[in-house]
Amino acid sequence: MKPSQPPPMHNVDEDAVLRAILEGTAGETGQPFFKALVKGLADALHTRGAWVSEYLGEARRLRSLAFYADGQYLDHYEYDITGTPCEVVIDKRCFVHFPERVLEMFPQDPDLSPMGVVSYMGAPLLHTDGRILGHLAVFDSRPMPEAPRCTALFHIFAARAAAEHRRLVAEAEVRLRERQLSGLVESAMDAIVKLDRDLCVVMVNPAAEKVFGRSAREMTGRKLGRFLSRESARRLETLVAQLAVSDEDQPCLWIGGGLSGVGAEGREFPAEGTLSSFQVHRDVFYTLILRNVNDRLEAEKKIRALTVETEILREELKAHHDFDDIVGRSPALLSALHDVRQVAGTDATVLLLGETGTGKELFARAIHARSRRRDAPLIKVNCAAIPATLVESELFGHVEGAFTGATRKREGRFALADGGTIFLDEVGELPLEMQSKLLRILQEGEFEPVGSSETRRVNVRVLAATNRDLEKEVEAGRFRSDLFFGLHLFPMRLPPLRERPEDIPLLSEAFAQRFARGMGRTLAPLSEDDRRRLCAYGWPGNVRELENVLERAVITAEGGRLNLERALPVEMRDEAARALSGAAADFAIRTISELQELERQNILRALEHSRWRVSGDGGAASILGMNPSTLTSRMKALGIRRPA
Repeated sequence: MKPSQPPPMHNVDEDAVLRAILEGTAGETGQPFFKALVKGLADALHTRGAWVSEYLGEARRLRSLAFYADGQYLDHYEYDITGTPCEVVIDKRCFVHFPERVLEMFPQDPDLSPMGVVSYMGAPLLHTDGRILGHLAVFDSRPMPEAPRCTALFHIFAARAAAEHRRLVAEAEVRLRERQLSGLVESAMDAIVKLDRDLCVVMVNPAAEKVFGRSAREMTGRKLGRFLSRESARRLETLVAQLAVSDEDQPCLWIGGGLSGVGAEGREFPAEGTLSSFQVHRDVFYTLILRNVNDRLEAEKKIRALTVETEILREELKAHHDFDDIVGRSPALLSALHDVRQVAGTDATVLLLGETGTGKELFARAIHARSRRRDAPLIKVNCAAIPATLVESELFGHVEGAFTGATRKREGRFALADGGTIFLDEVGELPLEMQSKLLRILQEGEFEPVGSSETRRVNVRVLAATNRDLEKEVEAGRFRSDLFFGLHLFPMRLPPLRERPEDIPLLSEAFAQRFARGMGRTLAPLSEDDRRRLCAYGWPGNVRELENVLERAVITAEGGRLNLERALPVEMRDEAARALSGAAADFAIRTISELQELERQNILRALEHSRWRVSGDGGAASILGMNPSTLTSRMKALGIRRPA
């Protein structure tokens, strides 16, 4: 005897189906609703199965909310829609019906053949804004001929599924907003208090508990006036009355002068904040946001006291030295400081000349600090560190779209320095095409940003520095002569450390104590042997090299004494030893070319020892106690190149 076949789709009893929809889903929401829906749909249309899903857009997958087939539910079903009937539903966003031969039409679908699917009907579930939320589909192992009544019933089921899907999405979005709002309130630094129409506390955040010194349980349900001074409680009632007659949709008042809160111990504290009102189901609530200003008042008082103390100390320091960051008393240094005093009060362009590490930036800061522009910015630019293609944009700025990657307008360094001072370090590295634009700034005080035809005027004082011989650069055609004379208005030569040997002990002591304080250590003063060893070296890297050596000596210090034996590189120790032996040649006066050759040979020995490795552990820079960029600059200046 053959098993009985389900009745064909065109024999569907519509009234019975509609009753089944209502009876099966009326009392359900969420997953139970979707389970009842797909079972009712499969039974109503007499198909093998039905399923409703949510769409995972980025992965192009469908995840089942309920899947019913052959009289049972299939849990945790996910489906890649590529090459499937569902892909047509999702991509075309429309109802799709394949009455038969689905497997022939979609041979790449891995699930159709095992399930014996012959026919398919599906529809997208859309949000009100047009987003695809998921889909509803039925399938069968028999042909599913077109039947208008069945199609209409399917659309009714789809509409019910979409409505419940939209409700779940809206519910999830509300929960997300509630969590975000709760997180915002809970993490706020200001005290937030929610009040009802009688000014009783409904809710407080952790900051309010801290400000009032009471838990939320202690405050909730009680009049806020109990936690305010009498005068502030009356003032709060007056402010609430003002809000009641406000014409604004969301009235809000700034509490000028603040309120006085009462802490757990009865101590009053000043607070400032805002009061606003809102309605929920025609019931009025108030939000009071307060901030305890005691901490701010104490901080302001401390700042004022520290400011006065700082000014007093600064005046005392100036009385002793007059230059905070520059240490020394040698005639060569004092002569340079005399030049600073003479030129600082003017707007003259200054060209600082000297070897690497002689402190050109310190002198630039000293000139700016003693000038009439000291309250305006000092903008520093290292011309050697800027790629040639970006120099113009860096100095003069650019407009949006001026070149690839210029997505927004940017101010250049000269615009930022308007009214103040700009310090152009390594000015000799500027490309020739930029030198003419710098000359225009010096002569006329104007420029055009990259990509703009608008001329900008600025009032900027220019301080420049270089370790190059600019006169030789002019002769070689690498530096404009007119720019050289423009910068050469007030040249200042900064003496190298070998020309101020009496400053070496002072600088060494200052560096050692500064590094020791930073590391939380205590050091004994430099011994006479330390002083002799430091003064015996030629210091080709100048003050910067000395600073590096002293920092290394502090790091490796033992028993509160500097470890110069560990800090001085091998070449420095050898040279110091030769000097201390009393050899007359080491104390002979050398020419500049002799000193440069000495420095060149010293660097070559370090490079050969490190196998021409400049930076890193065991590199030449580490051996010499120099910054790698300083060593690279000196190699370039001395014409040192790695052998082929």
